[in-house]
Amino acid sequence: MMHRVLLIEDNEDLALGLRNNLEIEGYAVRVAHTGAEGVLEIERGTDLLILDLMLPDTEGLKLLQQVRRAGFEAPVLVLTARGEEADKVRALKIGADDYLTKPFGLLELLARVEALLRRAPGLRADAVVHELGDLEIRTGPRQVLRGGSPVDLTPKEYDLLLALVEAGGKVASRRELLERVWGYRESVYTRTVDTHVAELRRKIEPDPRNPSIVVTVRKAGYRLATEAS
Repeated sequence: MMHRVLLIEDNEDLALGLRNNLEIEGYAVRVAHTGAEGVLEIERGTDLLILDLMLPDTEGLKLLQQVRRAGFEAPVLVLTARGEEADKVRALKIGADDYLTKPFGLLELLARVEALLRRAPGLRADAVVHELGDLEIRTGPRQVLRGGSPVDLTPKEYDLLLALVEAGGKVASRRELLERVWGYRESVYTRTVDTHVAELRRKIEPDPRNPSIVVTVRKAGYRLATEAS
C-alpha cells in the first residue's frame, strides 16, 4: 500500500526537493504552500502530515491545533526554523508527534517519516476490512476501494460510511449519525447528514440518483442495503 503524505511548506524549492525524495521512497505526496490550501488537502485524507510552522497566512501551530480539534488523527511531523525548547514543547502538547529543526538532513527526515507511519495505530496490517459489494472499507488506512480503485472520500464521509457499516444493516437515525460522526450531543436541526450522504452517494453509488447502497428510510434515517461482511 502506498502511504499518502501531505507536505505544507511555503518554501517552494524545499517543498519540491522533499516531494521528489519522498516519491522516490514510494510515498504518494501532495503539497500545499499555505495554511488555507493545507486545510483543504487535509480534508481529502492523508496518512502523515509534514507541517512547516512558518506559513504566509497563518502560524503552523494554530493550524495544527485547529485540525486536531476537528478530529484529524494522522501523525504530524513539524518542521521549524526555531530551535527554542519552548516552541518544541508547545508543538508536542498541541498534537505534533515529532519535530525537526531546520536545517535538517534528508536521511533523518525520511527515517522519522518511516518511524511515524510504522507506529501509527490506524495503519496496522491487521486492521479490519469490510466488504460491501464491490466496495472495500479498510479501517487501518481509512481507505475505501471500489472495484479495486481508491475512492477519494473526505474524513467525515469515511466516518459516515463506517458508522453505517457498523450499524450492520439497521437504520441509523440522523441524530445517531450526528452524535457518532460529528460529536453533537444535543438534538439540533441540521442538514449536515443529508448533505454528506448525498456527496457519499455521488462517490460510491453506481447510480447516485437511484441509490442502491445507502438507502433512505423515510422519517427514520439511513441504512446500508447490504450488510458488510
